[in-house]
Parts: sequence; structure tokens; C-alpha cells
Amino acid sequence: MAAIHSTMLPLGTHAPAFNLLNTLTGTHKTLQDLRGEKATILLFICNHCPYVLHIKDQLIAIAKEYAPQGINTIAISANDIKQYPEDAPDKMQQLMLAWGNPFAAYLYDESQAVAKAYQAACTPDIIVFNGDLACVYRGRLDGATPKNNVPTTGIELRNALDNLLVGKPISEEQLPSIGCNIKWKAL
Repeated sequence: MAAIHSTMLPLGTHAPAFNLLNTLTGTHKTLQDLRGEKATILLFICNHCPYVLHIKDQLIAIAKEYAPQGINTIAISANDIKQYPEDAPDKMQQLMLAWGNPFAAYLYDESQAVAKAYQAACTPDIIVFNGDLACVYRGRLDGATPKNNVPTTGIELRNALDNLLVGKPISEEQLPSIGCNIKWKAL
């Protein structure tokens, strides 16, 4: 389990458009279809990553808690399924059913072009966009990892979302997420 840090999309970056397979419905969805009225949380995750699995309960809780407040959570997997068949769309669908379908969608980025457009590097890679789709937060959920005893609370992401909802500035002092690298296709 080699850990790497997220590359931290620059604050203010406008969210790149996408049209990806929604593994729950078998249809394609765009960013415009899924975005939240007040904000959109974009999670680059995968089924097997121990870093994602370690924080999954908080990811689920945050998605459910903030959806009624106009913040949608979209999960995307971009892993190469030839190398990692456990991350294939049918397995993604099974995982979301097991997790209770907490996200607006769990999308599959087969070409990996979307992950590259968002400068995603690891799972989890967490990015928050405001209602105008400008990046206002990119970083970690909190300080918890599978290798430490820090409780998983989601405090850093929650603080950013709470500030956004009440119109307070979000601190630009944000720490990168840490996780497994995205499993890029061989060139």
C-alpha cells in the first residue's frame, strides 16, 4: 500500500465538464446533471483502496447530511480495470448498493481523461466546488489514515462545507489528501 498525496487542483479552478457512465443506472451523466445547487463534492475513489475504505463511513455520512442542504456528492473511479478488475463498473454498482447509494452517482472514467482534467492523483482525492463550480476546497477529509490512530471525523471537509453554506471564507490552508495512486493505464 504505497501512499501518495493529492496534487491539489488550484483554488478557483472551474470544474471541467464530463459525461461519464453512471454505474448504478447504466446511463451517462454530466456534471450539469449531478451538480448541487450550493456546492458539489467530487470524490475520486475506488472499490479496493484501503484509504477509501478507512474513511467510507464519514464519506457516506457527509454525503447524506449535506445533500438536503444543496450539496451533492459525486464519486468517480478512474482505475484501469484490466489491472484491477475489482474496480469494474459492475463491482462499483455492487459497492454502492452495499453502501446504500449515498452519492448522487458513482461514475466510471474509463478513458481516465476526467481524472487527468481534475489533476486527480490518489484515492481518495476530494475536491469541493461552489455553486458557480469554482474550486473552493481540495484536500483531505481529516487526519485519519489506516496507518494512524487518528479518529475519522471528516472535520476538515465539514468545516469547509459549513463555511461555504453560511458564506464564510474557507481557509486556503488546506492539506493534501493521502491514498493509493490512481491505477493509470499503460501508455
